[in-house]
Amino acid sequence: MPRHPSLENFTCHFPIFINMIEGLEFLISGVIFGLAAGTSPGPLLALVFSETLKYGKKEGITIAVSPLITDSPIILFVLFILSSLMGYNFVVGMISLFGACYLIYLGVENLRVKIDEFDVEPAKKDALNRGVIANFLNPHPYLFWLSIGGPIIFKSLDIHISATILFILGFYSLLIGSKVGIVLILEKSKSFIKSKYYLYIVRGLSIALILFALIFVRDDIKLIGLFLANRIV
Repeated sequence: MPRHPSLENFTCHFPIFINMIEGLEFLISGVIFGLAAGTSPGPLLALVFSETLKYGKKEGITIAVSPLITDSPIILFVLFILSSLMGYNFVVGMISLFGACYLIYLGVENLRVKIDEFDVEPAKKDALNRGVIANFLNPHPYLFWLSIGGPIIFKSLDIHISATILFILGFYSLLIGSKVGIVLILEKSKSFIKSKYYLYIVRGLSIALILFALIFVRDDIKLIGLFLANRIV
């Protein structure tokens, strides 16, 4: 019996459709992680505040885009380390499990953050150099890419390179975009950053981080269990 042409077309395009759905999941992950990282208190956000308040939005935006300079060598270094490790599934599973714990820690810390933690002292000029140095010396990018971002990139590569691109694009669009947005808000309304609404945004993103961490724990336990099962067999 001949197959219906529409059925053949659906069968042919079904894997592409699945890849698109999975790629969209990586994009959403990147967006949430980027937004959470961009709005959470830290050395780089403090510099964004101080440079904007002292020197204006141009210096603040310069600080905001500094991760585009610093993160490339960090990512390449981390991916080289991860790809060189023996027992890939088990090691990456354990590292990613640590990453899940790190996400829970960040989520809980941000849930406890208070408005007065957004106060900063004015900084000196030379914004880009200060942003690059602050980000290189900041442990958060290393921890993120080693325990969370790196394993996600390897998972996305198993699907398609487009999934990896979507994750990185979503992450940096919101990491940079959220900080630029904060700069523009500071220029227009400095009181918003110290309002309860901004606090609600940070805390809402904290809950999202914790939920992602629980999903990571589930996937990592499966990955480690699969490795142990293969060793026993």
